[in-house]
Order: sequence, then structure tokens, then C-alpha cells
Amino acid sequence: MAHVTAVLALENGTTIEGEAIGAIGAECAGELVFNTAMTGYQEVLTDPSYKGQVVTFTYPHIGNYGVNEEDVESSGIMASGLVVHELSPVVSNFRASRSLQSYLEEHNVAGIEGVDTRMIVRILRSEGAMRCVIAHGDNLDHAELVERARNIPSMAGLDLTPLVTTGAPYQWENEDASQWDYRPEQRGVETRKRVVAVDFGIKRNILRRLSHHGCDVTVVPATASASEILSYNPQGVFLSNGPGDPAAVTIAIQTVKDLLGKKPIFGICLGHQILSLAVGATTYKLKFGHRGANHPVKNIRTGSIEITSQNHGFAVDPTTLPSNAIMTHVNLNDDTCAGIALTDMPAFAVQYHPEASPGPHDSDYLFDEFTAMM
Repeated sequence: MAHVTAVLALENGTTIEGEAIGAIGAECAGELVFNTAMTGYQEVLTDPSYKGQVVTFTYPHIGNYGVNEEDVESSGIMASGLVVHELSPVVSNFRASRSLQSYLEEHNVAGIEGVDTRMIVRILRSEGAMRCVIAHGDNLDHAELVERARNIPSMAGLDLTPLVTTGAPYQWENEDASQWDYRPEQRGVETRKRVVAVDFGIKRNILRRLSHHGCDVTVVPATASASEILSYNPQGVFLSNGPGDPAAVTIAIQTVKDLLGKKPIFGICLGHQILSLAVGATTYKLKFGHRGANHPVKNIRTGSIEITSQNHGFAVDPTTLPSNAIMTHVNLNDDTCAGIALTDMPAFAVQYHPEASPGPHDSDYLFDEFTAMM
């Protein structure tokens, strides 16, 4: 494949030249963020929480084990673009069906390689996540690309859930995932629970873990009302992850207000933020967010430490929690709120991914707590 020049232009005026990868000649734009995971690039790129974002991987060598049909978290690539130091030209794994390059081409996603991702991450950590454009071709106007990056809508205030939620309710069909099951002793729950999962950009592995823990799951759109959710007569309600600014998801915040006290509620990531907003707390945008598979979190109630998978750019301000809500988990990297629980009704949430994919399994116990609550 002939080498094509690519340019990454940031809103702060920085432009970086590299080589084009993915859909050659395509263009991508969005909020530039970084992920510190060493593996799991396919799960990251297909996670709907990355809608509207261009992902920089800090690990320098990406794509060496290819992609396959099982390790997808949605219908396709959800990230807007990809920045890597090196995209592996060689694929070596018995599960691989094709290369990451061909997967990017298939979904018309552009990217750039041959750049110093350490330098890019230092910029994002010091100045914060920022808007960017990746363009392919010779003689590109760097100043014009920077101006286009500055005209991209800010992530603050954006409700992106309409772009990733399901168009209609559906029943999750249980899969035979026994070959990948890391808690086989939990399999075969006799008394199954009816759960409605509100899809703000739900990952498939969340549905797999709920099913594994004995839940029959009906997935509903992000705009579903409390009466629509209750019409399924669920024993519990799950609030999923998703992209964008949680404060902008006003319909869902009202829905959760209407559900409080009626059914047990469990939320993760965007769902955690929406539950917090529903009880009166506020959220704020983090400087560069938390994205990776190795974030330490302390369970305040037990004192135990979990290594967690995280992907979010907003957080809950714990000082704004009402008297009937307590902080249950804290992120040990920066002391941000990583979990809450209500003291007067069955509802709790965490600011990370207990289903992992990719990441460690330390937090899978939260699904046990949800089923016990039901």
C-alpha cells in the first residue's frame, strides 16, 4: 500500500504529520482523547461511549492480533478516528478474521500512525481533551484544518445518546459464552430476573454479564418513559454507559426520577451520572477524562481495592450529593467520585465498567449485588 500523508490538527494550533491509516482519503473529527489499555482495541473502538471522539492509544503497537467477530461491543466502530504510534502490518492470532486496517476501511474510519503518541498524551494531560481533525493527502492546509477543529461542537452540552441508542425495544438473546466464561460457578441460575436495560449506548458485554447473572434483559431506547419501562413489569432497571454530556440527557434524568423507589436501579458510567443528576447532584467535565483498563478504585464500605476499566469524560461532584445518597467508591488516581448508593431506596451506580471488556474482572461482584437487590 502506497504511503499517504496524514495530518492531525488540534484546536490549540498544534499540527502533527504522520501516515494515513484506515479509510485512505476519508476524514475524521471529534474530541481527541487517550486510552491507556494495552489490549482490547477492538472493544474500545466499538464501544458506543466513544461516539464523537478520536482515540489515541498510549500503547505503541496496535493491531497485532487483528480483529474477530466476537470481540465487538456494538454494530461497528463507534469512535470517530484512531491515532497510534504504529499500526501492525502483521496479524497473528488464531481468532483473527482480518486486520485492524481492513476493519477501519470497512467502516470508513480514518486514522493516523507514525506520530509520537507520548507527546500527544502530554498535550492532552496538560491542556485537556480537545477537538481535532485528521485529514489525508498532500499539500494540506494546516491552518485551515486547525480552524475546522475549532468549529467542532464542544462535548460539553452534547446529548449524543440519540446517535447510539436502539431504535426499538428488543429482547437480548442469551449467548453460549461458556468458552470465555471467567465465573462458571455462577452459570445456570434457576430463578431468573426480569430486567429492563435503558440503552444510552450499551455494550454487549454488559448484556452478557447480566444474562450470566440470571437476568432476562429487555433493552429499551434512551427516550423510554418510566411508564413504558414499568409496563414490562421488571424486577430491576439497568442504566447503561453512553457518550456525551450527562446533564444534556434531560429526558432520561426525568425518567429516572419517576422510577426511583419503584424498582431497584443499577447504573454504570453515563447511567451513574444520570442517577446522580436525578437525585439532585451535579456533574462536571474532567480535564482529560479516565480511559483505560487499570484505574484503581477503593470500595469505601469494604476497604478493598479494585482495578477497573474506565471510559468517561465527566464526573459527579460528591459535595452536591443529597443527604440520602452516599459515595461508595473513590478513584484513587484523583479522588473523584467512582460510585454512589441511595440510603432510602434500592439504587446504586458506579463510574466505571464492571463488565470490563477490555479489562480486569475485579468488579463483577456488582452484578451479584444487583441481582440480590432484586
